Amino acid sequence: MTSLTDRLSQITGAAFAALELPPALGAVAVSNRPDLSQFQCNGAMAAAKLARKPPREIAQAVADRLAADPIFAEVSLAGPGFLNLTVTDAWLAAHVDALTSDPRLGVPDLGHGATVVLDYGGPNIAKPMHVGHLRASIIGDSLRRLFGFAGYRTIGDVHLGDWGLPMGMLISELAIRHPDWPYFDPAATSFPAQSPVEMDDLEQLYPEAAAACRDDVARLEAARTATAELQAGRPGYRALWQHFFDVSVAGMRRDFSALGVSFDLWNGEACVHDLIAPMIEALRRDRVAEIDQGAEIVRVAEDGDKSDIPPLILVKSDGAVMYGTTDLATIVDRVQRFDPALSLYVVDQRQHLHFEQVFRAARKAGLAGSGVLEHIGFGTVNGPDGKPFKTRAGGVMRLGELIRMATEAAAERIAEAGLAEEMDAEERAQVARQVGIAAVKFADLANHRMSNYVFDLDRFTRFEGRTGPYLQYAAVRIRSLLRKAAERGLEPGAVEPATEIDRDLMLLLGRLPDAVAAAVDKRAPNELADFAHQLSQEFNRFYANCHILSETDPGLRASRLALAALTHDQIVHVLDLLGIEVPERM
Repeated sequence: MTSLTDRLSQITGAAFAALELPPALGAVAVSNRPDLSQFQCNGAMAAAKLARKPPREIAQAVADRLAADPIFAEVSLAGPGFLNLTVTDAWLAAHVDALTSDPRLGVPDLGHGATVVLDYGGPNIAKPMHVGHLRASIIGDSLRRLFGFAGYRTIGDVHLGDWGLPMGMLISELAIRHPDWPYFDPAATSFPAQSPVEMDDLEQLYPEAAAACRDDVARLEAARTATAELQAGRPGYRALWQHFFDVSVAGMRRDFSALGVSFDLWNGEACVHDLIAPMIEALRRDRVAEIDQGAEIVRVAEDGDKSDIPPLILVKSDGAVMYGTTDLATIVDRVQRFDPALSLYVVDQRQHLHFEQVFRAARKAGLAGSGVLEHIGFGTVNGPDGKPFKTRAGGVMRLGELIRMATEAAAERIAEAGLAEEMDAEERAQVARQVGIAAVKFADLANHRMSNYVFDLDRFTRFEGRTGPYLQYAAVRIRSLLRKAAERGLEPGAVEPATEIDRDLMLLLGRLPDAVAAAVDKRAPNELADFAHQLSQEFNRFYANCHILSETDPGLRASRLALAALTHDQIVHVLDLLGIEVPERM
């Protein structure tokens, strides 16, 4: 199946083609004047230039052909050549009836199995996850869900920061504090299976080690030496690094799980270390890399650049490889393993220049395969002062603390609204967690990803307005309605647009494929958030103005139950694409 507008575009496109004009001119959109028609087509304006005829003459010729099609209740012209289209109730009802039995809710297969790699999350080993990881995780996970539903094979990679100087800082700091540990004995080959440090230790140790390196040149040099020896394969350092990795990932998994975010791969920079040397050698051989002031670089500036694009540094003059080098090697790895048609890097917009350099270098060197590389940037989460969100003490808020705050705020809102009163403590806590996470996720995803937004839990957790809890409650209320209908032996049936309100809801239910396609094309989950909110509002108008369970006409009652069930399924499915769970009840 497909959307109403796509089906009408095919029909209108055929009318243009019959006039020996491109079918694409028949693109149909929802009317911006619903008082005049349900749909509109503006293709005659562009067709006039091709046919060298007045646009209204072309529009009239198209309208004459469409008027003969029985699916149209009305075809008219407006202005210099705009086509206004209104379909028959019978055709609309048949389309919506088909949606009620379609497990994909009318959304066609857009991806046809093409592979998309999504790089998101991006936390660093030995550092606690904080609010700065929120947007990458939420947006990336939603895009993974979205592309998967749209028919793509998706691979989500957390891409950990686990291989640079911070690791050398930790190792050298522990060498000073615990020189007797076997990890620092160059002759040792066997090491304890149990980690000598836990995540809490690393969280305290890293800032102390970083501060020591800032203040002491000798300490910084020791950290650099430790980093080089780690990357060269020194057994004790590799064993200690593995402990860092394991305890860090265990903590990350808990935080990501609490947030409802998942990954297919838990890879980091270290995973591609062995690819770096042969990759650089190939870049040298192909003369893509060159020496500049002792460093090895790839020039990526192109004709037409409006600003300077610096070269990508592969190897510094001291022999150290850079973050961009591991990113290039990661592209090589992903092409070899997955051959993706598309790779999406969901990373703060402030990193855009870095990815522009990396992507250009990959294309110049022929490392990207046939796939497309895209940076999916996003803005910042800010506090009331307009600056990046901090704790009251001025520090960076940990992700676990933010989730706790959201859950507590949701519990308060639920109590204020008099919801979940008949539930036991365990179920109430579960609902509070679901509502709290929905509040945080929807507040993020409802904005275009490039926009900054202010973190305001009081507003996010409300059960009214453009919020996640509002949408959850809308779905739960419909679910309750359907449950009551089932208890009375009432079932959904064939739909019929008995009133303008029934018809408006049906027209909107036919637009889910458009919302999914727009979200995929723009890499913008806010398209789905907008649709879900609009659908919830339209259903509330339907619920307030139309009899459903109290309807005495059996056919009309069955129709409205079918519309309620389809609305429920679409809201729940769209929320799932946003990573939001709907409680069974409230």
